[in-house]
Amino acid sequence: MKSLLLILRTRRYFAPAWAFASLNIVVGTWAIYIPTVKDRLALDDAALGLALLAFSMGTLSIVPLSSWLIGRIGLGRTTAASVVAFAFSMIPPLLAPSLLALCGCLFVAGALAGLLDVAMNSLVSELEKADDAHFMSAAHGFFSMGGVIGAGIGSLLIPLFAAPWQHALLVAGFIVLTTALVAGNYISSRSPETDRGEGGFRMSLLRPLWGLALLAFLIMGSEGAIEHWSKLYLLDVVKVGSDQLAGFGFVAFSATMMLGRFLGDGISGRYGAMRIVMGGTLLAAAGYVLVLLANYWLSLLGFALVGLGFSVIIPELFRLAGKTKGVSSSEGIALVAGLGYVGFLASPPLLGFLSTLGTLALSFTVLLAASGVAFLLAFGLYQRRR
Repeated sequence: MKSLLLILRTRRYFAPAWAFASLNIVVGTWAIYIPTVKDRLALDDAALGLALLAFSMGTLSIVPLSSWLIGRIGLGRTTAASVVAFAFSMIPPLLAPSLLALCGCLFVAGALAGLLDVAMNSLVSELEKADDAHFMSAAHGFFSMGGVIGAGIGSLLIPLFAAPWQHALLVAGFIVLTTALVAGNYISSRSPETDRGEGGFRMSLLRPLWGLALLAFLIMGSEGAIEHWSKLYLLDVVKVGSDQLAGFGFVAFSATMMLGRFLGDGISGRYGAMRIVMGGTLLAAAGYVLVLLANYWLSLLGFALVGLGFSVIIPELFRLAGKTKGVSSSEGIALVAGLGYVGFLASPPLLGFLSTLGTLALSFTVLLAASGVAFLLAFGLYQRRR
């Protein structure tokens, strides 16, 4: 909670935290219209999974170029520009006339999302080092808050718009306005490591970090899956009759994740990072069991438990990666965050393909199993670190 208050009281920290929120406001708005796009283009789950894979490929395509772009443009300028560009990039997918066009639009949007993700995390990291401050977990809490705003408030606003693109345009305008108001606090920021060409993504770092990286892959994979498929799960498996009510699965997940991240620094200091990770995976597994009962209110509670369980895990993995012996802080965080984001992007299309073998219930059963694997992996790492 101290880190949240630090952000709220300091414009220098609130400004980059708002970039985190902005990213997920846009993604949350897109998420509530995924079923609409699916129906309009008459896509099955496999075809929709292919479109989501295009978003993933766009994000991965920018990773090798992100450090170069940040070095040329500047860390602060890249953050501000990519926030605005990404906000507008999510309008064309809502207008795409075919699956091919949808894939192309999502590829571009994914590239901009990837650039923004690298830039805003690097910006917070630089500010933490420069000021000896700690607010990364709370900044990720703002990301979750963005999901609540985009999907939660957005679901209530659906009846006000004649077409989804109008909703997305309003959100883009809101992002431009708020970014213009706060970006002056970080626009001139630069990254010394990026300017010198350091801190790159090197696969040779996998040996000391493979456990943390695999945990990040599993946890962020579940986050990406819920973001893209929770609404369709409630519509297709739970048989919720209201498009608006179906959007609240992701809202419940985002709300508890936001709460957990805002409280995460204090909890971590009391119990330790690996205990938090183990407890979080068990809580998430219990949540998935409730989701699979296919009752609306139990499923909402389940999504909430999953969000609470996963909430602090990723910031804790970043903290552990930054303290790994023989690895610099920037290199450790870059590797774990990079592979975690691969999971975040790869899981939505994977679940789409799995659902063609049965239903989305099978896909969410796989997510339950992934939580169990994550617990066993975390327990093994905990035993090694004792």
